[in-house]
Amino acid sequence: MSNIVNLAELHTLVPVIWPVNPSPKAKESPLFLVKCPAGFPSPAADYVESGLDLNDYLVKHRAATFIFDVCGDSMCGVGIFDGDKIVVDRSIEARHGMIIVAILNGEHTIKRLHITRDGVELRPENPCYSPIRLKEHEELVAFGVVVGVVRKLQG
Repeated sequence: MSNIVNLAELHTLVPVIWPVNPSPKAKESPLFLVKCPAGFPSPAADYVESGLDLNDYLVKHRAATFIFDVCGDSMCGVGIFDGDKIVVDRSIEARHGMIIVAILNGEHTIKRLHITRDGVELRPENPCYSPIRLKEHEELVAFGVVVGVVRKLQG
């Protein structure tokens, strides 16, 4: 059973909770007390606070949390890139301004939800794409709210 759900195959979704079977002895990565500057190294980098469990950090509602592969570049303006994995929480109510996984007329997309008196739009975070304005008789389902992004930089 896979831990990853391909966004393009969301219509065949059977609840896949990530991680499927987390180990009680899951490895933690060391968490440093200091911020990590992108410039010169800090002399305080030897001070380690405690371990960081990415499940605890990213997942608040385990039974309602899913991981999706991202394809495309419509959200690159907010740091969501092709090949990333997004953490989606279905237990959070989608509200104006939130980034969501939306199902619009059976098609799946990641966009920012924009709600006004004039209607609903799904807005990309890339100027190369236009907002998707909901029209009468179109069906929009907010599958869940994006609460995190995971990116592997190498390998």
